[in-house]
Amino acid sequence: MLFHEIYGSYYQAVSVILKKALQQTLTKRDLADLVRKHAFGESYMTIPEGLQGGKWRLLHNDLTTPLQKQPIMPLTELEKRWMKALLLDPRIQLFEPDGSGLENVEPLFTPEMIICYDRYTDGDDYADLDYIARFRTILRALREKRDLYIKYETHNQTITRLVVTPHFLEYSEKDDRFRLIASGWKRSWVFNLSRITECIVADKERHMPFREPERRCVTFQLEDRRNALQRVLLHFSHLEKETKKIGANRYLVMLMYDPQDETEMLIRILSFGSVIQVTAPEHFIALIRARLEKQKQLATFSPGSDE
Repeated sequence: MLFHEIYGSYYQAVSVILKKALQQTLTKRDLADLVRKHAFGESYMTIPEGLQGGKWRLLHNDLTTPLQKQPIMPLTELEKRWMKALLLDPRIQLFEPDGSGLENVEPLFTPEMIICYDRYTDGDDYADLDYIARFRTILRALREKRDLYIKYETHNQTITRLVVTPHFLEYSEKDDRFRLIASGWKRSWVFNLSRITECIVADKERHMPFREPERRCVTFQLEDRRNALQRVLLHFSHLEKETKKIGANRYLVMLMYDPQDETEMLIRILSFGSVIQVTAPEHFIALIRARLEKQKQLATFSPGSDE
């Protein structure tokens, strides 16, 4: 096992109890509550008796302790190496973790040893100093519960200026991107951090309540040829979905997606070709027809024609 057993629930519960006993504020009710909170139900039959009886001799009858220092849980060399490996991840470094005591520790593995499949290669640039500064500004606004002034570059490469209330950050493993979920202008927003060009923490605290971001649903029938079902479900594994079998090799799939990602969804669905037939909604079907018609025109265009 990577972690030592002292990090289990029983040891955690005993450690919390002894720390409170050192403050000379431990009561019988506290003892029972702490066992229930940090251990398991049956632990109430063993931990208090072990602490107060002659088995462990860690608590006196008056619930004080003979200990003079708080119990500590030292890390093993393997655990230190594992933590050092995590600190090498540039995404973790965005949160400015404290690596004190691990300076001379050899990592258990390095990021180069990890191979990720089915992930886009144009993810966020976590080494970019401007990106790091903006990320930490957003993090500060979230922690201090303050609004944000942001400049955001849309898909049309226009700059939008907004005052928003940040609610939380989310990470997409498939896209390798961070997104900010925020409220502003009577609606919810989902911002790709890589498209935020500037952000400033406002003086006032957040004031807009959180609202679930708008989502849309696209429905399509899938013919399971050439392992299409597995490929589609894996490709859209990061999205909320519902799949129903409607025939021998046919399935009905409903995908929920962010409206801001509609063009991307269109391209990704078309990439599966004839194994997918979109049945709803009508506006999505219209987008497919328009895109296919445009591709047809481009395919038939020749430089020497009159067109």
